[in-house]
Amino acid sequence: MSKKLNIGLFGFGVVGQGLYDIIRTKNLNLEIKKIAIKNPGKLRTLPQELFTTDRDEILNNSEINTVVELINDTEAAFEIVSRALSSGKNVVSASKKMIAIYLKELIELQEKHGTSLLYEGAVCGSIPIIRNLEEYYDNELLHSISGIFNGSSNYILSKGFLENMDYDSALKQAQDLGFAETDPIMDVGGYDAKFKLIIAAAHAYGVIVEPEKVLNIGIQNLSANDLQYAREKNLKIKLVPVAKELDARNVAMFVLPKFVTESEFLYNVEYEYNGVTVQAAFADQQFFFGKGAGGHPTGSAVLSDIAALRYDYGYEYKKAKAIKDLHFTNDVEINIYLRYEDEALVEALGFEYIKERYYSGSYKFVIGKINLQKLIDNQQRISDNKAFVAFADQLTGVSLAPAKIHAAEVF
Repeated sequence: MSKKLNIGLFGFGVVGQGLYDIIRTKNLNLEIKKIAIKNPGKLRTLPQELFTTDRDEILNNSEINTVVELINDTEAAFEIVSRALSSGKNVVSASKKMIAIYLKELIELQEKHGTSLLYEGAVCGSIPIIRNLEEYYDNELLHSISGIFNGSSNYILSKGFLENMDYDSALKQAQDLGFAETDPIMDVGGYDAKFKLIIAAAHAYGVIVEPEKVLNIGIQNLSANDLQYAREKNLKIKLVPVAKELDARNVAMFVLPKFVTESEFLYNVEYEYNGVTVQAAFADQQFFFGKGAGGHPTGSAVLSDIAALRYDYGYEYKKAKAIKDLHFTNDVEINIYLRYEDEALVEALGFEYIKERYYSGSYKFVIGKINLQKLIDNQQRISDNKAFVAFADQLTGVSLAPAKIHAAEVF
């Protein structure tokens, strides 16, 4: 028998409206009692008495037993979620940045107060990846998780590759359609994908990593030359977050553009769609595909979490609680493509070896092996030089490996 959920909703933007639309079509033994909003003057289709600008009307209301948080202010979201959990209310959130930054504290709050925080809608929209990592793969050894976690950047890359649209025009179109923000750096810079990767990795490996320690390089420096190079090699460029267990002691994580071959699932994931590839020891490779952005796809994931709370579902964080000597590391060697202008940048990056080097007028690139930490140390320099970096294991035939271990010893 499910319990009745009385919901206090924070935020009534695209996802909040999408959630409300879906709830109206269902009979799920739940009711939205109050909606907290920032702008009381905005015209809305629902009765005015349903809305409030005072968060305490929800947080201090003992009748409300469930809080749904869908706002885009990280610090305000954390205050709302932590207060709700501390006062005995269960919470559903879609704030990936807030969850990634404060995950350790949020797990502690749930344990201390016996409450539950669910956040399927924070990672890859409609794709049920968190619940699968938590439940289906709970006893499975996962070699890696990777994919396309951000619909905005993928839309821009699809427009460039399939329609020969230049980066600025594709970005403008993504913004006009509501896929990308006015300030798009969270999406195109790989930050959004990084926050989602950190959350997914916590459930896959039990490793909780501070976002500032994880490298993210995005697509904002992509040029026509890079796209042309990919076409000539029958490859596509995708922005791909990667979490990989290197050996029994080390996990690496990063977000980089990646050259993808026709044989990879991600090759055919286009526009605002997301895809997640899980490489498992026993189940082998599995692929999840779905819309990663938009009110109704994300709203459906949020509703799935709300529905689960009717039966007191909560994440157990099994892998995080298991005593396991697994640590996050940036001391790993990866193969990259670097398109650059300044020779000093190549020197500063200190390639372990260079497999290929090309010069033609203003187009120069190198392909070779580099320590991931070197990329992190030179991230600002790469940005200032308008250089483009892509993960290029497909171009070298050598896989990711810990810096101290040869690839053959890992695979």
